[in-house]
Formats: sequence, structure tokens, C-alpha cells
Amino acid sequence: MITVEEVRNENQKREFLEFPPRLYKHDKNYIRPLDKDIEAIFNPLKNKFFKTGECERFLFKNKKNKTLGKVAVFINENYPQKQPTGGIGFFDCIDDQETANFIFDHCKKWLQQKGMEAMDGPINFGERDKFWGLVTEGFTEPLYGMNYNFPYYKDLFENYGFKIYFEQLCFSRPIFAEVSRIFTIMHAKHSKNPSISAKPMTKKHLEKFAADFTEIYNKAWESHGEGKCMDETKILKMFKIMKPIINEHISWFVYENEKPIAMWMNIPDTNQWFKYLNGKFGIWEKLKFLWVKKFKKNEKMVGLVFGVVPEWQKKGLEGYMIWEGTQHLRKHTYFKVTEMQWIGDFNPKMIKIAENLDTTVTRKLATYRYLFDRNKKFERHPVL
Repeated sequence: MITVEEVRNENQKREFLEFPPRLYKHDKNYIRPLDKDIEAIFNPLKNKFFKTGECERFLFKNKKNKTLGKVAVFINENYPQKQPTGGIGFFDCIDDQETANFIFDHCKKWLQQKGMEAMDGPINFGERDKFWGLVTEGFTEPLYGMNYNFPYYKDLFENYGFKIYFEQLCFSRPIFAEVSRIFTIMHAKHSKNPSISAKPMTKKHLEKFAADFTEIYNKAWESHGEGKCMDETKILKMFKIMKPIINEHISWFVYENEKPIAMWMNIPDTNQWFKYLNGKFGIWEKLKFLWVKKFKKNEKMVGLVFGVVPEWQKKGLEGYMIWEGTQHLRKHTYFKVTEMQWIGDFNPKMIKIAENLDTTVTRKLATYRYLFDRNKKFERHPVL
């Protein structure tokens, strides 16, 4: 018999955080997320999505009061779909299909009572850049903010009836791998142009780089027809938050007569430091973080954004920028691999850009969907 507890009191909140580390204690690739990051998602004062949605957390226990699984279930008006669709996330479960089915049934009933006709998972009660998707290939250490799970989770979802709504592809390449010949050719070509220059991002000039980032981003993404515009004030605020972890050798901007025309933004993978903190980030852990950051080599960096303004696209400028930056960071950093944040398989334009950067898919996640009406035709995410 399985009992259900809605997460309300401090003991239940603590168990929601402590169950995964016990479950994964023998998995060398598991990195515990920071408790504060998880708790912020379920705090209405910190998560703006509570203004337009609802979210509850549940623990599932056996008759001996031992936790067997956990989940969060939510609805979000900012997640419009063809049919009203809710979400489940932060799912963890023992390797038992009956237990997983019990959890999924509980989520289904909760969502049906809210008028939903389908559920997606595992997803975040928030933006897609964190805690989104189920790992199906590449069970290596997760990047900061990325989900991680046992391989058997795939069977738990699919045996219940979930189907892949879209796949999330993570592209990567070794820093010291041979660079495409076309990159070096384009580098040689553009290096001869005195109006073209490349500069690494520095902490002293965050205001300038925030302005340059905004200009490049808005022009580049406008050409992709996605209508995504970013505000310079918000970009500067984000840069200032990132300042303690910015590495001045790995983010690059290209200019034509000092006008920004391309960028390649990377940061260190902070999970390579956070993995020593066991999910905590109090005063002692902050001091330990500073020590680890100073003395432990971080060999993995994360690609955040790559962009070229429309008038310079398809002219090999990315080859110039990649080789210019790569030569520099090989000399001045310990990084051995770079991995990009995931790209949905519904976005062929961005996938093509990633492939053109001489990368390969090294990790896959999946966003699953379950239609409550089992006779309704299942459709995958539309292609952009």
C-alpha cells in the first residue's frame, strides 16, 4: 500500500530534497542540485509562475513510512498547447513500474480536476533553461540546472503510455579536437581584414558587452523569425549576477570597425564546483565554493549563446571567431570540453548552427506527453 503526502511542513520539504541523494548514492555521475535552487521554484515569492499557475509537491511512501518516490505537478497559463496541458516534474522513483504508475495516476487525477487534458514531463514549473526533460542518452555528469536520472526512468514513462513530444539535443566538442579546416581557412581570410577584430569579454566592461550582446542577439534572432527580443537592462543585470563565475578567456565578440557583429558566449560549468557542496550553499559552503573554485581545475565549459548578425551570416565569420577564441583559451584555461545547452529537435535552424560549429550530439533528453484521452491522435511538437 502506498500513501501520499502533500509537501507542506519543513520535514516534508527536507525529505523532498533528501530522497534523491539517497536514491542515487551509488551513481558516480549524479550531482545534487543546490537546495536553494529547488526550493526557489516552489516559493511563490520567488517564482513568478505562481501568478498564473498552481503547483503542488507530493511524497509517496510505503507502510513502513519509507519514501518510494516524489513529484511536483502543476498548471501554467503561460504554457499554451492545443489541448489544456499540465506538467509534472522533479520526479524520482524507485525501479518499480507499479509505484511509478501510482505516481503518474495521482498526477493525472490532480490535473484532470484542474481541467487539463494532457500532461508533459518531466518539465519545470518555470523556464525551459532549467530542470527540463528526461535523460535518454549520455548518462554523464549533468550541467548546472540540468536534470539527471537513471536509465530505467525511460521505461517507467514509456510503459505508462507517455510518448516523446520532442527530443532535446546537447551538442559538444573537445577543446583540443582538430578544428574544421574551413574554420582555419575563414580565420585566415578575415584576419587579413583590418576592420575585423575579436575581443574576449572582460568583467571591467560589462556595460559595453551587455549593449553589444543585446544588439547582436536581437538582430540575429530576428532573422530566425522567432521574435525574441532582449532588453539591455535585463542583460546587464544577468551579466552582473554571472560576474563571480565569468571567465575572461572564453566569451568572444567580433567587431567590424568596432561595431558588434558576432558573439560566442560561454561560462564554466558550475556543477564542477557545486558537486562538492552536497546541495548546500550556506556560509561554510560559500567559503568552500571559493576554495574549490580557486584550487580545483574546472575542465568543462558551457556554451550559452552563439550569434552572427544577418549581414555577416554565411560568410565564415563563425570560423574566424571559433578559431580565434579556441587558440586563446587553449593557452589560458584548463577547459577540455565544451557542451551547449540543449536544442529542441523542432528547431532545425539552431541544430544546423550547432552542427556547423563542428560539434556532435553527446547527450539527449526527452520531453514526454501523455494524452488523457487515449483515443486522441498524438502529435509531436511542430517544427519551427
